[in-house]
Amino acid sequence: MDDEDIRALLARLARPHASGGQVIERADLLAAGPDFVSIMAWITDHSGVPDTAVASAPRRGLHGGRLHDGGSEGAATPLRYVLPAAALA
Repeated sequence: MDDEDIRALLARLARPHASGGQVIERADLLAAGPDFVSIMAWITDHSGVPDTAVASAPRRGLHGGRLHDGGSEGAATPLRYVLPAAALA
């Protein structure tokens, strides 16, 4: 995909974020086709960052505390990415 194709795809998938930029769901990017790697490179090149405002649900249940000690929270794959407002203009 070239730069304009990626920009058009992201403009279609993005929605407003509280920061004033745009947020794009990782699942939508994966479903968009086989160019996930090039799309992620474009997002990174245009100052896109993982959205850290999304907290995971508390782990409950019989084995919740034992299976999830909370120490690997940073290792999880981000669910969405935030682009600055000017990135898709």
